[in-house]
Amino acid sequence: MARLAQIVIFGASGDLTARKLVPALLRNFEEDNFRGPIQVIGVSRTEKTDAAWREELSSWIPESQKAVWERFKPLLSYKSADSADPRQIEALEGHLDSLALNAGEEPHHVGRLFYLALAPGLFAPTVEALSKQGLVACEPDAAEGWRRVVVEKPFGTDLGTAQTLNHLLYRHLREEQIFRIDHYLGKETVQNILSLRFQNAIFEPLWNRKHVESVEISVCETVAMEGKRGAYYDKAGASRDMMQNHVLQVLALIAMEPPSSMRPDAVRNEKVKVLESLRSFTPAEVHEHVVRAQYAKSDKRERDYRDEYGVAEDSRTETYLAMRALIDNWRWSGVPFLLRTGKALHKRFTEVVLRFRTPPLDLLNGPLPGDVCPLRPNDLRILVQPDEGVRLSFLVKRPGAGMVMQHSVLGFDYADLGTGPTPDAYQRLLLDAINGNPTLFIRGDEVEAAWRFVDAIRAGWEANDEPVHAYPAGSKGPAIANELFHGCEGIWSEGP
Repeated sequence: MARLAQIVIFGASGDLTARKLVPALLRNFEEDNFRGPIQVIGVSRTEKTDAAWREELSSWIPESQKAVWERFKPLLSYKSADSADPRQIEALEGHLDSLALNAGEEPHHVGRLFYLALAPGLFAPTVEALSKQGLVACEPDAAEGWRRVVVEKPFGTDLGTAQTLNHLLYRHLREEQIFRIDHYLGKETVQNILSLRFQNAIFEPLWNRKHVESVEISVCETVAMEGKRGAYYDKAGASRDMMQNHVLQVLALIAMEPPSSMRPDAVRNEKVKVLESLRSFTPAEVHEHVVRAQYAKSDKRERDYRDEYGVAEDSRTETYLAMRALIDNWRWSGVPFLLRTGKALHKRFTEVVLRFRTPPLDLLNGPLPGDVCPLRPNDLRILVQPDEGVRLSFLVKRPGAGMVMQHSVLGFDYADLGTGPTPDAYQRLLLDAINGNPTLFIRGDEVEAAWRFVDAIRAGWEANDEPVHAYPAGSKGPAIANELFHGCEGIWSEGP
């Protein structure tokens, strides 16, 4: 019989807990996904009762789940504690032990997941406080009495801070206990990249430089600096907020070699190899192969980025980032990876486009003049959000006289499976953390490799005093970004 698991959420009064974490736990409870009984303990410095915390969370629960919420909320309790105060952490331990005993379990048999939904500066001090109280000590690969810590992003602000944070965590935890979360890896379509590639014999033989001309990864958003987000974003920018984690994680899954198995480290080893194979930009290459920009006011938005709340008047922080990257390994040598992310764009979508090479000869039309680009007949699109599915384009003959070709598409949508809404990313990731499966979480060397790549870009901006281009809010981004495509490679996708 599975033992009790306690999910301890630091930052219980925060937006992430109310919007994402508790609803994800509720959905897992509703679908009976937990292997054994659970208890959810919210922790923050604010004084409040169990009933008050439950009432706060109730407003985020949709009407369709109110009945299951009534069964779930007795599993929730609240404890006021400041991780900087050893006495309060000792009191937290007493609270957790008491809950375990009330459920008929000895505390040392209970598994505990500590979720740090906190400001990044509190990650290391909180783990240190838990460690001093003995709350994160357990045997390696413990089947019961395990202790794990989930760390939210951002994990550092550059390579140096990420290495420092890793070092501080390793003082108290083993790598197997640390679950660095990137919610993009919990999206069903992102996970489907592995099954699409490695479970289908028609794709994997083509997934290389011989057949793929270019790969495009786009994470485009229509939102700008709503609310007070500008105060955070102006210190991060697209490079830190999206490129270092979400975009590079998708790239690693697209470009990785087949793992020897689906064991967590077998998968993560291959991802690290990809990130370490990314060619680091020199300052001259940053100038040639990277475009950064800020959105400007337009008929879609009345304020420039620099006019937003919390943004410096002379800010050079990028709200748009695009680049032409190369992976120096046997599979992908010479294939450009065109990466793009931005705010205040014309459409919200995340997709991957693999554009395949043209046939060696156009049998229908003969050789083309040198200044005419041959039609690219085939591409494979992996739609991540908001649409979720796969599209494969190819040429067919149009009915009628003559050999007139037109594009056609084979497609698959998750909605067609009829299994209901796709699970939220946090639903899958929380369940994996509780079950001790780190496959979809980021390893320490993985996060450092990603920062190493991004830091070289930022260093190039500083060395060259690179310009920050402008683009109208609600547009497709700066036109200069299309110059990252060379020759007949095309331009950026406009989304599904």
